Amino acid sequence: MKFFWGLLAGFILGVAAGLLFAPQSGEATLAQLGEQGIMLRDRSGSLTGDLRNRAGSLTSEVRSRASDALEQGREIYSRTKDDLSSRYSRAKSGDL
Repeated sequence: MKFFWGLLAGFILGVAAGLLFAPQSGEATLAQLGEQGIMLRDRSGSLTGDLRNRAGSLTSEVRSRASDALEQGREIYSRTKDDLSSRYSRAKSGDL
């Protein structure tokens, strides 16, 4: 956690130093920051949509696989139960 806070502090100090020593006027810097903020917002919006789509498809795939595995488990359980029941019945009657 300390690393994260150090990284964040370094990032903030770097941005502040860059703004102070920038070779352009404050108004131009603010305009540029505004434009970059809009671009970043647009990119993050599309990235969020992509991540949601991927998460939705991944969720449906995991559910499908889990359902298949559950069905296979039930089939194996049923076969094993039937096999054991028949063996028990034969052993009980002495037909082994």
